[in-house]
Amino acid sequence: MAEAHAAVAFSFSVTQEGLNVQISHEAMQAVYFSGVRSWRKRLTRFRNRVLSGVFPVKYTSLVGLTAIVLLASFLSYDITWGFNDKVHGWLFSSKSFITWNTSYLISCTLLWLLAVLVIRYLLKLLLCYQGWMFEPRGKMSLKTKLWAVCTKILGGTNPKLYSYQASLPRMPVPALKDTVRRYLSSVRPLLNDEDYEAMKTLSEEFLSTIATKLQRYLVVKSWWASNYVSDWWEQYVYLAGRGPIMVNSNYYGMDLLYHNPTPVQASRAANIVHAMFAFRSTLDKELIKPIKVNGVVPLCSAQYERVFNSCRTPGVEADRICHWSDCRHIAVYHQGRWFKMTCYKNGVLLEPSEMEIQIESILNDTSPPCEGEEHLAALTAGERIPWAKARNTYFVDGVNKKSLHAIEKAAFILVLDDEEHVVSDEDSASLSRYGRSLLHGKCYNRWFDKTFNCVVFKNGRWGINAEHSWADAPIMSYVVEEALGFEYQSLGYTQDGRVKGRPTVQPITPHRLQWQLTAECQEVIETSLSVANNLADDVHLNVSAFKHFGKGLVKKFKMSPDAFIQAALQIAHLRDKGRFSLTYEASMTRLFREGRTETVRSCTNEMCAFSKSMDDDSFTNKERYALLKKAVDRHINGYKEAMTGQGIDRHIFCLYVVSKYLKLESPFLQKVLSEVWRLSTSQTPVDQVGRSILRNNKEFTPTGGGFGPVADDGYGVSYIICHENLIMFHVSSKYSSPEKDSDRFAGNIEKAMLDLRDLCESM
Repeated sequence: MAEAHAAVAFSFSVTQEGLNVQISHEAMQAVYFSGVRSWRKRLTRFRNRVLSGVFPVKYTSLVGLTAIVLLASFLSYDITWGFNDKVHGWLFSSKSFITWNTSYLISCTLLWLLAVLVIRYLLKLLLCYQGWMFEPRGKMSLKTKLWAVCTKILGGTNPKLYSYQASLPRMPVPALKDTVRRYLSSVRPLLNDEDYEAMKTLSEEFLSTIATKLQRYLVVKSWWASNYVSDWWEQYVYLAGRGPIMVNSNYYGMDLLYHNPTPVQASRAANIVHAMFAFRSTLDKELIKPIKVNGVVPLCSAQYERVFNSCRTPGVEADRICHWSDCRHIAVYHQGRWFKMTCYKNGVLLEPSEMEIQIESILNDTSPPCEGEEHLAALTAGERIPWAKARNTYFVDGVNKKSLHAIEKAAFILVLDDEEHVVSDEDSASLSRYGRSLLHGKCYNRWFDKTFNCVVFKNGRWGINAEHSWADAPIMSYVVEEALGFEYQSLGYTQDGRVKGRPTVQPITPHRLQWQLTAECQEVIETSLSVANNLADDVHLNVSAFKHFGKGLVKKFKMSPDAFIQAALQIAHLRDKGRFSLTYEASMTRLFREGRTETVRSCTNEMCAFSKSMDDDSFTNKERYALLKKAVDRHINGYKEAMTGQGIDRHIFCLYVVSKYLKLESPFLQKVLSEVWRLSTSQTPVDQVGRSILRNNKEFTPTGGGFGPVADDGYGVSYIICHENLIMFHVSSKYSSPEKDSDRFAGNIEKAMLDLRDLCESM
């Protein structure tokens, strides 16, 4: 550790001959390499900022333009159309050779900058066009074809991760009447006539009174801020929540379904840690290509900025997200002890074989935990206010502050778990146990405030637990895909399950973090643990693999796989509960700058009509299929509206925030925001990285991840369409709700999927 070496780099003693100064060359070398790495990162970031600042134009074009203009001037042609004469007149009083060519250089630069602004503005205008999304699949209009060609031309080549950020359009504020109309349509199947008319009256009162005033503030914000939703969404939905984030907010991601490359815990952990740091290096250099929809429209990359070296820190009124520009260590938890593991030496990332030595030293460490240390992380699993007060009282100085800072600043958390999880088709509950362990563990062996925890189990399986406020699940999914792909393609294992390669340097021994936790602090820890245990014990999780068919068969039916699954979920929920519920499906708004998510209200009039028909013998299969097509088309259209900034819930949420700032009461907004999402759903994206080896090898099947139920009497359903013949479902509920049963609902989903298949095949 450079900081530790620096502390003892110099020593001196006073002798009869005078002052004797001794310098540790090893320590000075560590300090030197640390500085070199730091400056290299600064220069790389500066270079990337400069390149992204003019993208899609390249600086070589400035050289080319200048050369052409100067060559033309030597031939007595002024291709600046008199602009150079004006610039020269503004700057110089004489026409010497030097001043004339200097003015040409300045003129070329100004003209080039003007061209950059024009091209970037034109690209932004092109990216504002969203008609392509609403056209029938496979039937592109001439207008859209021309738009796609122009966008590709102006979009440039070889972009950096953040190259398109300045060209992305701002998220538009939908029209008030459109949002209210869509909202009323979305709740119609859930309300009886009397309740619907009451809600309609409230909406009309809202539109005729304060709605226009609130809307004006949002329009102003949409032009002033990068995104009129995202900062308030992060602040009020995530960071202002005072309840536990474990289960309620954090989510989990699993390892590949059938592929466990090694049973050696230290070896798997070493490769995963190395792969994560390798990805971080690529991220810091911005070498990751922005994701483009259909290879044309770039998605916002802003959420990648806080993947590493970030942590949610508790506050009494609201939490905040802290991010550090760099960090060379991770925090490791094993058997109740916390360690600081430095992953670089002399400014160079350690090889897996060297990290393996460090991790084995932690596994072989038999020292007992400090008093109160074993359950310390339970503070991050319980209520936020007690944690915030404890942090401000017991972690403000001394070893506690230093050790806590080492955890919070760490690149990420590595948990060396004592459990083993073997995924087996014969043991149907194995996936559910695996998922529960990642979702909440023992409630004290995950640091839930950290952006993500890498959990490596005793038999080599691994997974992640991720905090939600800093970014959405597709970002973490991308990171996991990169790590798994890098592990398989670039690292690998020997026949005995050890990492490949031999260590070339002696790694720095992991440092035990020390704690001095008072009896009062330990009491707060145990109270938080009790709250967390009650929450975790109430979670009923069912993780299952649907192997009857996958997206391949659904596409043969010429249907959207997502809409197909959403239809099955509505059928399953109706059979499970005997009624429909307000349904949340997450979609992304990353077509806009700093966009995050929007809600697709999947329980539409069309979807309800179809779901009812499935168990109504008065309908023929032909009639059911016609209703299904209408429901699918309506769902797809709703998804597209959400993606293009025409959703319902983020607009209403922001109107509500403005009303609170202005201290204006709205019964309509209060009613909408108090509605309970009893069915919350989300699809995990797959193959964002585009690694063909992972995509084409059925052994490397992704398992996806899941989350806890949003409502006490609701279901949380996450699904991932793995490949042509497999879909994974993660269903959560609470044991305390007598109406809910995750196992039963998972069975209803399977039956609904098969019924849908039979219906489509009968046509």
